[in-house]
Amino acid sequence: MRSRSKPPPSFSALVQAFFVEHLTQQRALSPQTVAAYRDAFMLFLRFAEARLCRSPELITLADITPELIMAFLDHLEQERHNSVRSRNARLAALRSFLKFAAHRDVSSLQVIEYALGVPAKRFERPMFGYLSRDEMLAVIGTPDGTWFSQRDHVMLMLLYNTGARVSEIASIKVGEVVLDKGSACVHLHGKGRKQRSLPLWRSTVRAIRVWLRLNPQFDPGSPLLPNRDGQSMSRWNVMQRLERAVQVAAESFPDLAARHISPHVIRHTTAMHLLQAGVEISVIALWLGHESSATTHQYVEADLAMKERALARLQEPEAKIQRFRASDSLINFLRTL
Repeated sequence: MRSRSKPPPSFSALVQAFFVEHLTQQRALSPQTVAAYRDAFMLFLRFAEARLCRSPELITLADITPELIMAFLDHLEQERHNSVRSRNARLAALRSFLKFAAHRDVSSLQVIEYALGVPAKRFERPMFGYLSRDEMLAVIGTPDGTWFSQRDHVMLMLLYNTGARVSEIASIKVGEVVLDKGSACVHLHGKGRKQRSLPLWRSTVRAIRVWLRLNPQFDPGSPLLPNRDGQSMSRWNVMQRLERAVQVAAESFPDLAARHISPHVIRHTTAMHLLQAGVEISVIALWLGHESSATTHQYVEADLAMKERALARLQEPEAKIQRFRASDSLINFLRTL
């Protein structure tokens, strides 16, 4: 007697297995990455529910057509006003799920193949901004002695010193900062659970020492940069304090008032200053925690001064080519050969 073949898993079961087994257990992605995938799916399922007039539990893989996906992507851009980069990130989450589903439900391979045919959208990568050294020093400024001013000074010093992401700076614990002479560094927790250690300037070490003396109650597990409630600063809190520092710096550099200076601009600034100082691209990639050095090559594209120096090495089309003329002694030498 033939055994009955096992029915394919439902769409709902596939989604749950994708998050619980594939993303969390098998790939061990960071909570932030899993949350980004979750947000993409919640948006897609709400859209599909309204479009198909069917609850998410009743959706099948056959419903995930290229037309539905394209309509969802258009909805993100036109109604939710998402950028092309955000649109492509949502599409990447759906594509990752479909590839997973193809291994769990072989009977739906053709349907999944059609859906995977939806391409990512090309877009022009905007040139990023960065600060000059003088502008950056003006933003860092000098603390006025208050608790908030001292904390913000350490925060800005660390942002510029390390080029870290705002989430990395906000999550630093006291025990992750080493202030020993000759080996001063900070341990950062980056994207995808990647960790890296970066050296600290003597000026950064001095600022941190002053800050720790001002807060003797801190223990190794305390946030280095707490808010008024003693918790780690939020992304919004860091941005707000940076905006205040930029307003003060704009008194000396008025152009700053018309520019949007975010923590990521400080990250770009650190990278550009390292590049202009002659640090190799591969080292900057490690410094910033880039998974691929190709990402870091954007800074070369942005540095006009480097391009001008490279151009100066080329002969201008209208310039008269100088022909080499050997000295008489050299001619005589060659003639004797």
